[in-house]
Amino acid sequence: MGDFDNREREEVYSKKVRAGKRTYFFDVKATRSNDYYVTITESKKRLEDGVFIKHKIFLYKEDFEKFAEGLKDTVDYIKEHQEVVEKRYEFSDNTEVAKADEDFSF
Repeated sequence: MGDFDNREREEVYSKKVRAGKRTYFFDVKATRSNDYYVTITESKKRLEDGVFIKHKIFLYKEDFEKFAEGLKDTVDYIKEHQEVVEKRYEFSDNTEVAKADEDFSF
């Protein structure tokens, strides 16, 4: 029983979002009392050695509305002040190709 407590909890649901050089994982997990919560993980390969670096935040259901509102307000602020063009990625044979309706110049 003690070993289980230290292990990462099993996912109830998992959604993987690939976005260029980053991958985001949205995982639903359950506490011991079967209360669901979300972990959001950003995974990015470090260029120097190819090691995947992960950053994780925990989001509990009593904070869903505040979190979603804060994210929406922040995204809306950026959209009001700068043009935001969403990239769509297609994956084929482990090669990422950014697709967009218009030309990009960086």
